[in-house]
Amino acid sequence: MDRAQKEKLVEELGQIFESSGVVVVAHYEGLTVAEMQDLRARAREAGGAVRVAKNKLAKIALEGKPCASIADHLSGMTVLTYSEDPVAAAKVAQGFAKDNDKLVILGGAMGETALDVAGVKAVSEMPSREELISSIAGCIGAPAANIAGAIGAPASNIASVLSTIEEKAA
Repeated sequence: MDRAQKEKLVEELGQIFESSGVVVVAHYEGLTVAEMQDLRARAREAGGAVRVAKNKLAKIALEGKPCASIADHLSGMTVLTYSEDPVAAAKVAQGFAKDNDKLVILGGAMGETALDVAGVKAVSEMPSREELISSIAGCIGAPAANIAGAIGAPASNIASVLSTIEEKAA
């Protein structure tokens, strides 16, 4: 890899570190190509990505970035799982590590907040952005449905009372 390629890679990594909601660092020693492809597919499905980069170049790219705290984890065979959604990458990494002992989560960062292994696990258990939006929409829509039901209820009650009176009179 020549100097121009290294500079391009550092710039790409810098953009990743700048724009990602969460970055998870893990060791992947012993993973087969098929297992790594599975991890990449899971990340892509969740709206994230997986990147293997040279630790030295990643450390250079981390300088001055919000998630610079992960530099301590960059040693050995490391893989970065990242996403704009603050939960997606952590869910993917945690789920894959649960299924495969060869992926060992070291830590990560959510913006400027450093995450240890327990922190990554806690983030992975949080609801995703889509789940939060749907629950908020449900909370907003529930009172309207209750009001509509309350407004319609007296009319249906009156109708049932009238039909009962009509049946008795007949």
